[in-house]
Amino acid sequence: MCRKGLRQNNNFFSSCHVWSTLYTCKLYYQVLNFGMIVSSALMIWKGLMVITGSESPIVVVLSGSMEPAFHRGDLLFLTNRVEDPIRVGEIVVFRIEGREIPIVHRVLKIHEKQNGHIKFLTKGDNNAVDDRGLYKQGQHWLEKKDVVGRARGFVPYIGIVTILMNDYPKFKYAVLFLLGLFVLVHRE
Repeated sequence: MCRKGLRQNNNFFSSCHVWSTLYTCKLYYQVLNFGMIVSSALMIWKGLMVITGSESPIVVVLSGSMEPAFHRGDLLFLTNRVEDPIRVGEIVVFRIEGREIPIVHRVLKIHEKQNGHIKFLTKGDNNAVDDRGLYKQGQHWLEKKDVVGRARGFVPYIGIVTILMNDYPKFKYAVLFLLGLFVLVHRE
C-alpha cells in the first residue's frame, strides 16, 4: 500500500510539474505576444514618420482654439514635406521652444525675404488675436524649423480618449491595466 500511495504521489507531483511548465510556457507566449504588439505599433509609427516626413504624423486637437474647423478631440493626420511651401490659410502644427505640447493653428501671414527665407504668423480660428503672445519672448514669427506638420485630414472626436487619459490619470492607468490584462489572459 505504501508503494502504491508513493507511486500515486509521484504521478501527482509529475502532473503538477507538467501543468506548471505549461502555464509558464503560456505566460511566456503571452508576454512575447504583448512585446510583438508593442514593437509592431512602434514600427508602424516609425514608418508613418518616414512616409509623411513628420516627427509626429498623428496628433490630437487639445483645445477649442481651432473651432469650427477642428474640435477638441479631433485626430489630425499630418505631413511635413520639405519641398511644399507654406501658404496663408494652411493649418500647421508647430512646436514652440520651451513648450512640450505642439499647437494646431492656421497660417495668417507670410513674410518672405529676398533670399527665399520664409517666416510666418499663425492664429487660432476661434482666437481674437494672433499667436505672438504664445511664441517665446522676443519671437514674432515662426520658421519652417518650428513646424511639426501640416493638417491633411482628420477623424472627428476619435482622440477624446487621449484627452481623457491626460485629464484623468487614474483612467489612463485603468485602461492600460485592462489592455495589458487582456493581452496576457487572451487565448488564441
